[in-house]
Amino acid sequence: MYLTRMELDMRKRSTMIALNSPQKLHGAIESAFDSAERKRKLWRIDKLGEKTYLLILSEDKPDLSNAVLQFGVSEAGIGFETKDYLPLLERIQDGSVWHFKLTANPTVSSSEKCKTGERGNVKAHISDQYQIKWLLDRAEKHGFSLDENEFCVTGVKWYIFRKGAERNRVSILSVTYEGTLKVMDKKMFCDTLVSGIGREKAYGLGMLTVVKG
Repeated sequence: MYLTRMELDMRKRSTMIALNSPQKLHGAIESAFDSAERKRKLWRIDKLGEKTYLLILSEDKPDLSNAVLQFGVSEAGIGFETKDYLPLLERIQDGSVWHFKLTANPTVSSSEKCKTGERGNVKAHISDQYQIKWLLDRAEKHGFSLDENEFCVTGVKWYIFRKGAERNRVSILSVTYEGTLKVMDKKMFCDTLVSGIGREKAYGLGMLTVVKG
């Protein structure tokens, strides 16, 4: 696994458009891999100080040269950097405590007006209370534990765009969580780090990152 970071040029019009239309970044990311086989990957837009970055976690190394031309800062050279993700995974241990950041799509499936056994409509959790509960409910099955007082929602954003030949309207809620977690099951937690949490991973959601406190 590899973690790649590319600084985004916020002066470019193409960048500003892409930040509100995640399907454009999704296309650029898919084009950065040579393999015809679509392997799993996660990505997220991150801010560090006054800079904005595109983060990608992938099985293979990407070549973001074209993405740099479209959205990146190329004055400093290649415009992106890739690091081996394995050393971090090897540091994960049961009982270890980490600062985390997760940008996800908290949703609920409503079974109202549906026949027995059918999946209901998927709706976004729009209140802070249920957004918090959504993550608390998923912690154990993803290999970690959370204290409600040690994490919070730090950002909420709606993405509304059109996709496909029929230009269907898509609305996706992005919610960012930050705080502290405790690893309860190393294998399960490492699987979560490389597989993500929740829906809409193609559009930059579900990626969990951790740093040691």
